[in-house]
Amino acid sequence: MQRQGPTPVTGSGVPPQPTATDREADDGQPEERRAGGREVKAPRPARGDGRARLVGALRSPDALNLVPLVVAGALWLWALPGIDFRSMDEFGLLDRFPLSFYAALAVLTGGFVITLRRAGTAPLWPATYCAAMLVALKAPPAILYDTVRYAWASKHDAIISRLLTEGTVHPGREISGGMSAYDQWPGFFSLDAALVRAFGVDAAASFINWAPVALGLLTVPVLILVYRTFSDDWRLVWTGVWIFQLANWVGQDYLSPQGFSYLLYLTVFAVVVRHFVLPGSAGALRDRSALDPAAAAVPPPTTTRQRAIAVLFLVPIIATINASHQLTPVMLCASLFALCLTRRYRNLGLLATTGVIMLVWNLTMGRELFLETLGTLREKAGDLLGNSRPGFAGDPTGPGPELVGSANILMVLALGGLAAAAVLLRRRLVRSALPLLLTAAAPLPMFAVNDYGGEMIFRVYLFGLPGAAFFAAAALVPAAGAASRAAAIARRTAAVALPVTLVAMLAGFLPSYYGKEGMHYAPPGETALTRRAFDRAPEGALILAATGAFADSYYRYDHYERWFFTEQEVDENLRMLKDPAGYLAGGIPAGRPAYVILTPTQGEAVIGEGYLPEGGFDALGKALKASPLFEVVEESRYGLVLRYRPTTTG
Repeated sequence: MQRQGPTPVTGSGVPPQPTATDREADDGQPEERRAGGREVKAPRPARGDGRARLVGALRSPDALNLVPLVVAGALWLWALPGIDFRSMDEFGLLDRFPLSFYAALAVLTGGFVITLRRAGTAPLWPATYCAAMLVALKAPPAILYDTVRYAWASKHDAIISRLLTEGTVHPGREISGGMSAYDQWPGFFSLDAALVRAFGVDAAASFINWAPVALGLLTVPVLILVYRTFSDDWRLVWTGVWIFQLANWVGQDYLSPQGFSYLLYLTVFAVVVRHFVLPGSAGALRDRSALDPAAAAVPPPTTTRQRAIAVLFLVPIIATINASHQLTPVMLCASLFALCLTRRYRNLGLLATTGVIMLVWNLTMGRELFLETLGTLREKAGDLLGNSRPGFAGDPTGPGPELVGSANILMVLALGGLAAAAVLLRRRLVRSALPLLLTAAAPLPMFAVNDYGGEMIFRVYLFGLPGAAFFAAAALVPAAGAASRAAAIARRTAAVALPVTLVAMLAGFLPSYYGKEGMHYAPPGETALTRRAFDRAPEGALILAATGAFADSYYRYDHYERWFFTEQEVDENLRMLKDPAGYLAGGIPAGRPAYVILTPTQGEAVIGEGYLPEGGFDALGKALKASPLFEVVEESRYGLVLRYRPTTTG
């Protein structure tokens, strides 16, 4: 047999390379390769190669980001059936959440911190974690509850149902209990009525519990636009969004005019800071060497014509805010005024336009409530302590409500402390992000004006939150790229401080948001009892209840008058408890049919809010049952209904 000769060598000593045709022929036979005219079997990959590829895939950055998300999702789904919300006690859902629920939140927090390492090149991962945390925190009631969560949400459901029934509003019609205001600011409710029609459902109750999730998801991209205006560091941006979500515990994200108008407020603010920069106003802010490494370049200036067009774009949004809520337009004007303190955003025309729209609405549709509010200014103006006090009553009673109060205070102190630290330590960032700092402080003067029904402290916190969250994040995420020794120490410190702080804020959010859940969930039996009580009462009757914080307390609100008799000063409630029957009878007009409704949810509310001392609600019910002035109409574990008997003396 003839031996095959050696491979020919070219003049340069390099073996000849295969042609493109040869390569295509070889590629067409994946299991074999050609070698000098003979077909040789290609070696099969060793078993260890597949394992190595698997290990390599698991160690890839995307896998490191995905694994915590999958683990957290599995733990959360496992926890849902174990949330015993029907037997909540004084700690709300805190001691009803299984350990797997808390573990899911901890894993999400850890996964989010991991994603920050590549936040600039893979921002989709921190965005996914932010959305996952929002759903994990606020979706359980929407998934589990069989009734509307939160008494004020059921109140808004009643307003929407009435609007659907009547097809119009009556701003001049007087309705007891301050309910006329909802006909004077009907924008939000008109939108929800349209959604009910569009979804083909019977009432807003079908989707009302999902509002915190929906509003939260819609808020995230607006916050990103705001934060990216002042920072190029994606780590800082996403940490600010994360902190905003954990610090937004004030409960204004339910289906409400405040939640809706707050989203629009942030939208107006985002447009202004991105598209209303005056020409020649940036000055030294264009010099990168004078700015914090994380600071973003000032947006390009706009001409007068461009800003005028932008104002026309914003007018419908501002008008919608004014048509939906009383306080948000005031906060918007305060923020625009604060922006005018900087040369960069001194847009007096936009401020004037916003003020005119607010004034026109208040003097037309909202005239009655507006004039009534002006009449209270003499009493409220300047009372900083009184206007900053939450609610009507004293301190919460019981370990659960006391824990909630402590968590609220600690959350405010933590957020304020972090923001203050960033203001002191990162002054060059403050220089470029000064508009955020000013608008965070803009709501504070509201304490000198009014108490807003005992809620001003929560609204001031809410409107100052976007700026405070940004600077709190700046305290935890040091600037990248700095080579100084101080910068290296800051980075090492942040590697520990960031996850620890986020876990601590998560621990503060849970009691703040869910610690009083016993007064936010009412079982179907309780809502059925309440509706039977209203349906039993003749039209025009007076309905008495300890507080309005119970489900369906405003059911058919335009057919009855209501008296929530403990929503007053504590001293007056203590006087009432000495003789509950005589006290209530003295407030019922002669000849007016009256009914008293007392439910377990009210018991949770009056104790949790400090309206009554511990045991006061039970004593109230026993006293009314024992009095000949009141007759028991219905009694069960879901509540007590009594009818006033004015002809009986005792």
